[in-house]
Amino acid sequence: MEKIKMTTPLVEMDGDEMTRILWGMIKEELLLPFLDLKTEYYDLGLGCRNDTNDQVTVDSANATKKYGVAVKCATITPNAARMDEYKLKEMWKSPNGTIRAMLDGTVFRAPIVVKGIEPCVKNWKKTITIARHAYGDVYKASEMKIPGPGKVELVYTAEDGTQERELIHNFTGAGVVQGQHNLKDSIESFARSCFTYALDVKQDLWFATKDTISKKYDHSFKDIFQEIFDAEYKDAFENAGITYFYTLIDDAVARVMKSEGGYIWACKNYDGDVMSDMVSSAFGSLAMMTSVLVSPQGYYEYEAAHGTVQRHYYKHLKGEETSTNSVATIFAWSGALRKRGELDNLQELVDFADKLEHACIKTIEDGKMTKDLALITSLKNPVVLNSQEFIQAIRKTLEESL
Repeated sequence: MEKIKMTTPLVEMDGDEMTRILWGMIKEELLLPFLDLKTEYYDLGLGCRNDTNDQVTVDSANATKKYGVAVKCATITPNAARMDEYKLKEMWKSPNGTIRAMLDGTVFRAPIVVKGIEPCVKNWKKTITIARHAYGDVYKASEMKIPGPGKVELVYTAEDGTQERELIHNFTGAGVVQGQHNLKDSIESFARSCFTYALDVKQDLWFATKDTISKKYDHSFKDIFQEIFDAEYKDAFENAGITYFYTLIDDAVARVMKSEGGYIWACKNYDGDVMSDMVSSAFGSLAMMTSVLVSPQGYYEYEAAHGTVQRHYYKHLKGEETSTNSVATIFAWSGALRKRGELDNLQELVDFADKLEHACIKTIEDGKMTKDLALITSLKNPVVLNSQEFIQAIRKTLEESL
């Protein structure tokens, strides 16, 4: 068959460890044989980030602003152990945090539902979409180790030089302190993205923070959401037959576990990070979760919601066989290709993305899957495939549909 043409490049952000290996396999088996693939490539592997003083991450985000659509592989956020392992110049910040801060917007994550992979929570009948704020909080925090007794304060210095101070703690010994921030504009964008997305998919929207404890920080989120909803979205929600609901984060967790699903759960940055892993794992696997950053300016960045699968990568380096689930990474590519096709009016590219996703799901429902799914499937006698065999099986299913 003649390869499907693209007119505008995708921004391609390569990553680390086992997901980097899968990235290459996916391109080789599922994309390049069928597409005249156009990408602007950025290597976000930790080595390249270190060599460029993390400039490559900034460049990839700016490229996303230029072209509108990006696809990203999972990347390492270094800790002390990684500093030694990769001989880093410094402990670079999360590339996801950097990109999200530059693009703003909201990360929407939803499980990929497949017959034969039943949710751990027996009453979950419909998908739960996590809407995760993509700016600030712990991901842009400043931290300090306190060596001994002393006073730590928050200090705001206005442009005219006047100051406001808030005592954090009078330390009587050593400790640690962290300063978080957020922006009113970013919270407003988060709220509007969530309300607009809920109207698009006709689903109820839940939002949860801990405003009873955080009476200024979290309460600002709550107030901004309510003000924007009342002023701009209340009538549209009523006409669509959907609701906006606010509650405390601990109450939300209890309600989610007892619900049947079918709604959007909006969370602050860190809450969304944790809860999306909980939801994806409970629906089946961390590798069965879509993730897209949607910016108010119309930028889209698609990625897998999981990490770099370090343990499998070390096995791979030893020449041992791995059975790593690549579905979320494949869906990152298909999501980006579909959006590129929609923006460029290339229906053939949109159709290919749909067929690629269908091929993933059909392969699993036909009983061919990676070990993580085989351990939890209700299908009888599943065939357990290694990392490469699974991608090759998807290619065979895809070729049949094409």
